[in-house]
Amino acid sequence: MPIVPVSFFGMVLGLVGLGGSWRAAHAVWGTPALIAEAIMLAGSLVWAVVLTLYGLKWLLARAVAQEEMNHPVQSGFVGLAGVATLLVSIAAAPYSRDVAILLLLAGAAFTIGFGVWRSGALLHGERDPALATPVLYLPTVAGCYVTGTACGVLGYTDWGQLAFGAGLFSWLAMESVLLYRFQHGAALAPALRPTLGIQLAPPVVGAVTYLAVTHGPPDVFARAMIGYGLLQLLLLARLLPWILKQSLSPAYWAFTFGLTALATATLQLIGRGETGALALLAPFLLAIATLVVAITSAHSLWLLLTGRLIPVPVPVPVPAPAASPAAAPSRAS
Repeated sequence: MPIVPVSFFGMVLGLVGLGGSWRAAHAVWGTPALIAEAIMLAGSLVWAVVLTLYGLKWLLARAVAQEEMNHPVQSGFVGLAGVATLLVSIAAAPYSRDVAILLLLAGAAFTIGFGVWRSGALLHGERDPALATPVLYLPTVAGCYVTGTACGVLGYTDWGQLAFGAGLFSWLAMESVLLYRFQHGAALAPALRPTLGIQLAPPVVGAVTYLAVTHGPPDVFARAMIGYGLLQLLLLARLLPWILKQSLSPAYWAFTFGLTALATATLQLIGRGETGALALLAPFLLAIATLVVAITSAHSLWLLLTGRLIPVPVPVPVPAPAASPAAAPSRAS
């Protein structure tokens, strides 16, 4: 059985996120709806495959799954199982409200439950500061934001606003911790540097959530969150040569959710009457998000076709049974 890393749920975030961007483009510019729905379908199919394989990993390779769950970095990606389910609920909303609500309940229950469990474990302390990465945002910040967005899309605005608040203040608290670690700690190892792509996500995913649970014309708070996201995008562009010392791999899906959320939030503001700077930037942001997701998807597909996408499990040597006393040679012999 393929042992799928739990981080592969990040593919769902990038694909469904891009589908959301193109849905917003259809609403404001009249782009073909088929583009958005085809991307949403692709993301939903990836979710079904990864979720199935991840469930089988707990059944057939439990030791590997438990090791991943207890890993100081990889465990943060476990929360994406719920986040991806919430995004698929948004994808399903125009087609079946009942299915969307069922996915919302399942995704929110897992996301909040895991987020509380994981955050409680962090409060125990005794962690190596060098292992602090933007993956820490995933269980509570991404989880609460996307829960809020799904609630807003399905009409549960009051619940969505509660989730938005939980995500917002979790982000602000975690941001200061990570910035201190980056500025005063050791440099991130090359293999961990692609996780910096997650830095773009909190302000812009939060902007999408804020727009999902509010109404009215564009306001300064939404623009401010997008503005901070644009600053993060410029910082990532400045760091890209350093990050790319780690060769292209599925880890670079970490960039996709923030980029697609940035495009989506900007387009949704245009739908509310935005005519200023963000309206000018919107086509470029959508093009960048589409290009990055397309390149990352093509690379992952190439790795899949060449048999290199899924890591090959390392066999664990089985110790030889000890010789019985009867079979052991005597001293006299």
